[in-house]
Amino acid sequence: MNPLRPPVLPILTIESTCDETAAAVIDGDCSVLGECIATQETLHERFSGVVPEVAARAHLERILPVIDTAIRQSGINPADLDAIAVADRPGLAGSLLVGVIAAKTLAIAWNKPLVAINHLHAHLYACHLSGVRDRTQSSAYPSVGLVVSGGHTSLYHCRSPLDLEYLGGTIDDAAGEAFDKVATMLSLGFPGGPAVAKLAAKGNRDAYPFPRSMIHQPHFNFSFSGLKTAVRYAITGPGQQDFASLKLADQVKADVCASFEAAVVDVLVGKSCRAIRETGVRKLIVGGGVAANRYLRERLNDAAKKDGFELTIAPAELCTDNAVMGAIAWEKIRRGDFASLDLDITPGLQRGF
Repeated sequence: MNPLRPPVLPILTIESTCDETAAAVIDGDCSVLGECIATQETLHERFSGVVPEVAARAHLERILPVIDTAIRQSGINPADLDAIAVADRPGLAGSLLVGVIAAKTLAIAWNKPLVAINHLHAHLYACHLSGVRDRTQSSAYPSVGLVVSGGHTSLYHCRSPLDLEYLGGTIDDAAGEAFDKVATMLSLGFPGGPAVAKLAAKGNRDAYPFPRSMIHQPHFNFSFSGLKTAVRYAITGPGQQDFASLKLADQVKADVCASFEAAVVDVLVGKSCRAIRETGVRKLIVGGGVAANRYLRERLNDAAKKDGFELTIAPAELCTDNAVMGAIAWEKIRRGDFASLDLDITPGLQRGF
């Protein structure tokens, strides 16, 4: 291997941090030559959440067919790949292991250098991709970055794609987790975010005075567990947990969803705008699954117009987990920043980096 030679060929990127098995072949100008995603929603639906062991076993079954599909779609011979990139952090341990072991195996078999990707940094890089590909936008950096997903809600000062300073994040439930748990309470199915958002559009956002936790605190941490508990008390009363027996009118459900969504969005927008003011950076980039939420997008756009900063939200198709955002690997390749074959995973929630 000669990992320091100038990159001129496409790379293969692999994503398996949670419950999506994904691969993509991406050229040096971030053009997507081939892509495949295998979802696991139906596997986890009956549990109302992602079961780590189930996710890992599904990745094992799907990882090679997904990679093969992406490569075949691209028309690229594996010998013509420049590198193999894989998300090694953060995420579910078993899921990460499947992707990293597959990437290391292919790197050895095909004699290619290995690149390690931070999944959260890649979510923010998705904001950069559309502008790079169609050349209609300036760079997304420097900026304040908001990652808002199922497992993470984090703010960063992003000086470049690879130079990110952690400002703060969730100390308990992330925004996406809270959406899923409220959906479970209301028997809306899994994943909960789209279902809650759909009902919220029909509800009264002022119907329930749910808490905006930490919105006025001087730090940039988030907490949504208290909000989740407030929703539970609103629909069952204190001490009651048998959600299956609840008989709520459709409008009540809609009002609960709308009030809940408003509380989450108020905190996300408020903290992000304060980060913009305090860092002095005039750009906000937003990525992660919850970034697809229409009401959040509307409120962020309103805030950007009011406060006069530039806003870039990842395209909807790049908000949920995917391998295309693994194009951030090109930034590492150009630096000559490659991983060794003893690369290990860093599972769990990411705090402080």
